[in-house]
Parts: sequence; structure tokens; C-alpha cells
Amino acid sequence: MSVESAKPKANLLQSMGLGGTAAVFAVNFTHPIETVKTRMQVSGLGISPTCSSLMADEGVLAFWKGLPFAYGRELSYTSIKLGAYAPVRDAMEPLNEYMPAFLVKFLAGAVTGGVGSVVGNPFDVMKSLAQTNKDKTVGLGSLVTNMLRDQGAAGFYRGVGANIGRACVLNATKMGVYDMTKGYVTSATGWSRKDVRTAASSSFVAGFFMTCTVSPFDNIRTRLMNQPTDAKLYDGLADCFVKTVKSDGVASLWRGFVPIWARFAPQATLQLLTIEALYGYFGFRSI
Repeated sequence: MSVESAKPKANLLQSMGLGGTAAVFAVNFTHPIETVKTRMQVSGLGISPTCSSLMADEGVLAFWKGLPFAYGRELSYTSIKLGAYAPVRDAMEPLNEYMPAFLVKFLAGAVTGGVGSVVGNPFDVMKSLAQTNKDKTVGLGSLVTNMLRDQGAAGFYRGVGANIGRACVLNATKMGVYDMTKGYVTSATGWSRKDVRTAASSSFVAGFFMTCTVSPFDNIRTRLMNQPTDAKLYDGLADCFVKTVKSDGVASLWRGFVPIWARFAPQATLQLLTIEALYGYFGFRSI
């Protein structure tokens, strides 16, 4: 038995705590990319004019607009989708008798991503509104008060259908590809599964495939969540999809592909490297 396999597995709550910690650490570095991506999806502008207008009109701190909501999102949504993955995957091991192992990994990622998206949806809505606000930064209390006044508690769950679909696809791709790639990398190189090189290369590959599968969901989710608090532009996921394709074409569903990848690749790498390091520090088995 190897030293790694002899280590205990983190339980669900322990793993979720470590996952949330890793996500909060990573978002400090990737939030500016997320802000640029969100502005691009809403405005239709390219990377350069979006960054230029942000810097010129709102200053450098505008790239971190909505960061408190991002922290809330990471501690709710990502703690589940990232931290709960390994315990849920292990709990689903009996399914390996009925389906290929890689499908079980993708299923575990989809389940944790979907559940996490429901829990974190209010923070996603607030974060999106804060990032696209071009005026003076609106505080947490004001945003929440305005939403409750104009749309009630249901306003915090607008776009939840798109968010669940996005989260299921994203996390199934992210954790499934990452888990599988680690196996391929260890076989091809001889590196261990806990080796930093294994985690870094596997997470980068996962980041690319995440971008390919998630971009359409990400664009639709941004449009749904960015509706003004006092107006309703779309009647749900399907209506938003149809209107988007009619007005901007199918290719618009992948608008912001480069900044999405620029965010996903380092974010996935930072999150996964950090949670693997935390697993090791506390003596738990790696993913």
C-alpha cells in the first residue's frame, strides 16, 4: 500500500471547509478577469475597449467590484462543488459496477455543482449586478434592499435554471476531466497524483474543456442575472436563449471565450492546487 492511499479521506464537512478556503484564496486573483468577462457579455465590446473603459471611467479598483459577493459565492457554491466532490464521488463508487468510472466522476461533479449553484445563486445575482454597475459602487445593503423592494425574495433566484445547467456542466467537466487527466499524467510521467506538476497540468487541461462546454450557459446566465432589479427582460432560460440567438447569432453564445478561459484556467489551477495542498497539510488523501 502506498503512503498516499494509507492516508484517511476527508469527510464531507472537512472537505467542504477546505474547498471553500481554497476558493476564497483563488478568487482574489481571478475576480478582475471575471469582471471584464461579465462586462463583455453585457456590452458586446471586445477585451481591449472593455478594459480601457473600466480603467478610464471607474479606476483600477473597478476590476474588483462585487468582490464581497464573490466571497459569499465561493463560501457557499464553490465549497460544495469543489469540496464535496471527492466525498460524493467516493459515495458513488458502487455505481462503477453499472457504468464506466469516468461517467461516475462526471456525475459526482454534476451533482455537487448543481446543488452548490442553488445555494450560491443569490450571491451570483448580486455579484453580476455589482460588476456591471458603471456608477458609484453600490453597497451590499443597498443592493439587497433594492432587490427585495423591486422583486422580492424570488429576485435572488432569477437565472437559477441557467445557473444550475451551467454549474452541472462546469463541475462535471472540471472535476471529471481533472480526475481523469491526473490518471493519464501519472501513467505517462510517473509523477504521483499529489505532485504539484500533476495537479497543475491536469487543472489547466480541465480549464480549457470547461470553457468549451460552459460558455453558452455562462452567457445566458449573465444576461438573466443582469436584468435591472425593477424590470424583467426575459421570461426564463429558453426565452433568453432564443432572443440572444435571434439578436446576436449563435456565435454570441461563446462571446467572451478568451476571458472566460483566462479566468477558468488560472482559477481551476489555483483552486485545485490549493485544495490539494490543504488536503496534504491536514493529512488527508488527495483527489
